[in-house]
Amino acid sequence: MDTRFLDTFLAVVRRGSLADAALELDITATAVAQRIRTLEAELGVKLLERAGRSVRPTEAGYAVVDRSAALLRVLRELRTAVRGGEIIGKLRVGAISTAQTGLFPGVLGRLSRQHPGLEVVLEPGTSSELYAKTLAGEVDASVIVKPGFVLPKTVEFHSWRSEPLVLLAPHDETVRDAITLLETRPFIRYDRRQWGGRLAADYLDRRGIVPAQRFELDALEAIAVMVDGGLGVSIVPEWAGPWPEGLRLNRIDLPPPVPVRELGLLSLRGTAQMHLIRKLAETALDANDLARGAGAAPQP
Repeated sequence: MDTRFLDTFLAVVRRGSLADAALELDITATAVAQRIRTLEAELGVKLLERAGRSVRPTEAGYAVVDRSAALLRVLRELRTAVRGGEIIGKLRVGAISTAQTGLFPGVLGRLSRQHPGLEVVLEPGTSSELYAKTLAGEVDASVIVKPGFVLPKTVEFHSWRSEPLVLLAPHDETVRDAITLLETRPFIRYDRRQWGGRLAADYLDRRGIVPAQRFELDALEAIAVMVDGGLGVSIVPEWAGPWPEGLRLNRIDLPPPVPVRELGLLSLRGTAQMHLIRKLAETALDANDLARGAGAAPQP
């Protein structure tokens, strides 16, 4: 069996359609359909069925999903193991939204130049979602916010970037005292279900501040736009960007101790992919050092 057919089937299941899977795999929808038909012929069962405008696995298809992800991971690890220290292989890496836009473009550019045989596939998600997927082996590693609890000894966490929290206020706000603004202005809250948002909530709780909450959002870019529009103030991390263009915002320091959102690469210990994961981590640290040295961190 050609393992590309299993990869294609899993892509269809993830995306819910042959066309979307074709975009992910960079092949035609016809090629996707042909691979699925070939896989069904080899297994002797129908794997997909129509569900409105999308497709979903049949009962047999779900059985294949349950087993094929682990099988493909073992095969990837086997290929990596026999290649020894050569930087060739494929990594499926989870990444929170700000890491995808602010960290990975530079990292992937350096990787493609230095190690063209290493393929990285990004999978979006929240920190909590990607943490669970990493521990379950569904992704090889994840760029997430470092959790506030003690990590199990079965994982490694390579710190990439530290982002202190700041208060954002509209550009025409005349008050420059963070506590006064938090106590007197409408508040746009960074979603407490996000681990970064939890840091902001804990800061307010420690100081006994109960702001007049207007919105609670999980998208930092949307929060910045709303603050720029005069809808309130917010506590957010100094994320790597890119920030929405054309914004004029006041960044106001919070009284210490200032919470810090720490981003890093989480992975399981002892995997055959470890030397690839460490190469990814090294490249990210190099890229981040270069950006700081050049003063390249985007500012709104």
